[in-house]
Amino acid sequence: MIPKHGGYRKLKSFQLAQLVYDLTVRFCGRYIDKRSRTHDQMVQAARSGVQNIAEGSEVSATSKKMELKLTQVARASLEELKLDYEDFLRQHDLPCWDRNHPLRQDLVDAQCRSVDDVAEWVMNAAKKIAWERGHSEQSRLGESDKDIESSTFTASSFYPEISANAALTLATVAGYLLDRQIQALAESFEKEGGFTERLYSVRTARRRK
Repeated sequence: MIPKHGGYRKLKSFQLAQLVYDLTVRFCGRYIDKRSRTHDQMVQAARSGVQNIAEGSEVSATSKKMELKLTQVARASLEELKLDYEDFLRQHDLPCWDRNHPLRQDLVDAQCRSVDDVAEWVMNAAKKIAWERGHSEQSRLGESDKDIESSTFTASSFYPEISANAALTLATVAGYLLDRQIQALAESFEKEGGFTERLYSVRTARRRK
């Protein structure tokens, strides 16, 4: 009567949402004023994505309906977080990568498992962008290599742009996984029902015996 439940730590959606949470804590600590509401809201939205997946997984023992609801709350929290990252990029006049940006797929293919893995990826991506834009500027202005080295195209200057877009990309992937998870939960609930239906079935079977 009580189905298998929990096991949320094995869910790819949970693992990715947890990574997004860790990234958001570090990002906000570096780029968002700790006294601002945005700082707290971003961290809480990221945390909500993680916590609601876990709670939904545990509560599924007695309520598939609640599991579905909590998983949807997690999905909504990540969507809220994505908007905050988009706001940061827009307000700082930084580009928001479209879905075809090569670095988006490069990040997904990297399969980062920790915030330090992502940080390393960001640094490497920043060096690449700094070199490409510096080289482009050199070609346009005819600057020497020495002039480029002393220009504003330093890797660290691209950290905010790449960090925000990296978090945004991973939150998007987590949202996609949750969409699939929600769809599967809805189909399962429609087909098998929930705890109340199982309880009724078990009691009916016992009465017949």
